[in-house]
Amino acid sequence: MGTGSGIQAITAALKPEVERVVAVDINPEALKEAEERAVPAGVSEKIEFRLGDLFQAVGEERFDYILFNPPYLPSHPKEPRDEATRAWDGGPTGGEVIRRFLREAKEHLKPGGRILLVLSTRTGITLEEIAEDYEVEVLEGESLFFEKLLCLSLRRRQ
Repeated sequence: MGTGSGIQAITAALKPEVERVVAVDINPEALKEAEERAVPAGVSEKIEFRLGDLFQAVGEERFDYILFNPPYLPSHPKEPRDEATRAWDGGPTGGEVIRRFLREAKEHLKPGGRILLVLSTRTGITLEEIAEDYEVEVLEGESLFFEKLLCLSLRRRQ
């Protein structure tokens, strides 16, 4: 989800056990770049590139894994929201896109499926908030001078 330049989709498609990857992005230019990168990587036949806003492009499909490196920086009130800013603009607090993703993702996971999510402390979203709907495992964290980034593995609570 939010495939951007396609690095995560290509990395997933390179794994021999992965049969199919669906790469979604709201930005048509990002999708074009991702498609172009998949060709020399030799995985273009394993990746479906779809234009859409989060799960809008996948209908009712369910997945074993959903990867999301979301936009999480707060909006700048004086900047227009366009395709260029959507790569980083997570909404007024930075967490709106992630919260919407987490609400919608539950219906797109197969039983036992997982979400791999990058989360910044700048969003104001807490692990406790996420744990209301998901089992949360912190896979890795990195502190930067203005935030902490976490890589999370999430499984839907039954």
